[in-house]
Amino acid sequence: MNHEVQAAKGILITFEGIEGCGKTTQMTRLRSTLVSRGLSATTTFEPGEGPIGSRIRDDLLSHRAEPLDPVAELMLYLADRAQHVRRFIEPALQDGKVVLCDRYVDSTLAYQGYGRGISLDLIKQLNAFVTRGLTPDLTFLLDCPPETGLNRIRGGGLDRMESQELAFHQRVWNGYLTIGQQEPERIAVIDAAQPAQAVFEQILDVLSTRGFLK
Repeated sequence: MNHEVQAAKGILITFEGIEGCGKTTQMTRLRSTLVSRGLSATTTFEPGEGPIGSRIRDDLLSHRAEPLDPVAELMLYLADRAQHVRRFIEPALQDGKVVLCDRYVDSTLAYQGYGRGISLDLIKQLNAFVTRGLTPDLTFLLDCPPETGLNRIRGGGLDRMESQELAFHQRVWNGYLTIGQQEPERIAVIDAAQPAQAVFEQILDVLSTRGFLK
């Protein structure tokens, strides 16, 4: 069976990074800029887009008395992604939109692979299966140390993933940096420890340099 996605008209740009790195802020700002330049752009996120995704997100991020097994956690993220790609991302791309997605396949490699210790090769195979081969045209990896990111979100209620021990977040961070080194053509690593305006200017520069903005 062929699981490859048909050629899409739009562009898929993903935002990755540890908790508190500023993905959502930068993604929302970029959408406004793209729309102001006459482009059709939409934002989305994982996990949790749509009714089914919302229920999966609740299971993944809510604090429960029963611990969530790492393999079960992986499968829930993959189920969310399969639904997300088929029901939201693919249709938006076929409509010619620029899709800005907060987390995608790299998150699973970083969190469940490097963070939890599940086989990276297995996760890559499962990612390819549930996405039907749909890979981002460009990925922004917002790089900041775990201590910096976690300090930014302290004060509010932390979800299950945000509440993991610091050592876990450090493994995830190191995993992200490894992924970025392995795929420099797709992944642009941005220093997210600097002020938000400077981060956004770097994002625009990458988009221009790589031909996504004129």
